[in-house]
Amino acid sequence: MKILERYILKENFKPFVVSLMVTTFVMLLDKIIDLLNLIIEKHLDIVTIVSIFGLSLPFILALTIPMAILLASIMSFGRLSVDNELIAFKSCGINIYTLLKPTVIAALFISFFMVYFNNAVLPETNHILKNMMIKANYRRPATAIVPGTFNTMKNYTIYVKERIDDELFGILIYNREKTKFPQTISAEWGRIELANGGNSLKAILYNGQMHERDQKNPDKYNISEFKKFTLNLPDLGFKMNKEGTDYRGDRELSSNAMQEIVDERKIKIEEIQLEIDKIQLSITEINSNDDEPFDKNELKKHYNRLNLKQDKVVTLESDIRKYQVEIHKKYAIAFACVIFVLIGAPIGMMTKTSGVGMSFSVSAIVFLIYYGALTLGEELADKGVVSPFLAMWISNIVFSIIGIYLVVISVKEMKTLDLTKIKDKITNFLGFGIK
Repeated sequence: MKILERYILKENFKPFVVSLMVTTFVMLLDKIIDLLNLIIEKHLDIVTIVSIFGLSLPFILALTIPMAILLASIMSFGRLSVDNELIAFKSCGINIYTLLKPTVIAALFISFFMVYFNNAVLPETNHILKNMMIKANYRRPATAIVPGTFNTMKNYTIYVKERIDDELFGILIYNREKTKFPQTISAEWGRIELANGGNSLKAILYNGQMHERDQKNPDKYNISEFKKFTLNLPDLGFKMNKEGTDYRGDRELSSNAMQEIVDERKIKIEEIQLEIDKIQLSITEINSNDDEPFDKNELKKHYNRLNLKQDKVVTLESDIRKYQVEIHKKYAIAFACVIFVLIGAPIGMMTKTSGVGMSFSVSAIVFLIYYGALTLGEELADKGVVSPFLAMWISNIVFSIIGIYLVVISVKEMKTLDLTKIKDKITNFLGFGIK
């Protein structure tokens, strides 16, 4: 029996590796297209480019590993069906459950690894990648200035006629900082650089004029000329220390870290709820006191405080749902590996397809439906329509039922599916045929 298990695992391993490489490459290619403009515009060096793509790999693998398992299951069991090896196994008294056992166990081990991967590796790489992307975006600050348009940056509005590489020409700056009358600065050319360790910007301007009106005496209008002038633009950098920003979003945290935040939010809600009860009690006392005229301003103040506290509770509950969704998603996607074996193996047997093209098409459709349902569930959970647990696990539950049903009917040797006929029926129904 061990020989059979090794044989089944070997048949699944090769398609899994190939599928993982292909799906990862496809998603990396999509990443390249998204980053191509950034790479060209910011003149990123090869080390930064390789680092960005390397740090993008964990996020991509979190999606492509389950998809590769689905694709490998369809291909491997499809090949066994095409070559009539399934018939040979059944004639020897070996049923489908025995053939599925090693693949399901292997997928279960991968699922446990994915739980660790999603909680330990993925958050760290996402955090490092975010910091690197921020630094890359601010690598050449001048590229953020669009020629021919008014670019507003906090208290400054910058207009340039032309930008050649990092140099700006025909510069006009409206400085609204520290004065009710905007200071107008014009210059023939200049450049914008990072300053203060990346936390600020500075504009170095050449051959220009400075126009400003006296705040104390608005009738006075001052014009001064300069050959070189440096204008500091504070708080317009990427606000990072040397190691990067310490702030972490939900996708940069482990499940334990997010659960701690959820617990803190729940405690905070309890504290606010006690304050709400006190405010409501005060409002009730004011309204029920018929002997003395109540102070309308005091009552209004209580209602304003009540609304603020209730809004705070709504915000905290929204944060809790967001973190709970991300916690459940880490586990749901990890255990989808086992579910995709239950889906892929019987589909491969019933369709009798071992070709990469057809297998990839079927697996892509299944995964898109699964991930689409997961995304929809996430949006509904964030809005409070459904619970985070149900939103993230309903896809696994439904697909598990479908997978078990497909395994059962494949064991009973029900009629196989002809994908070519199905495809022709769908295309004819849509009003076009494949020639």
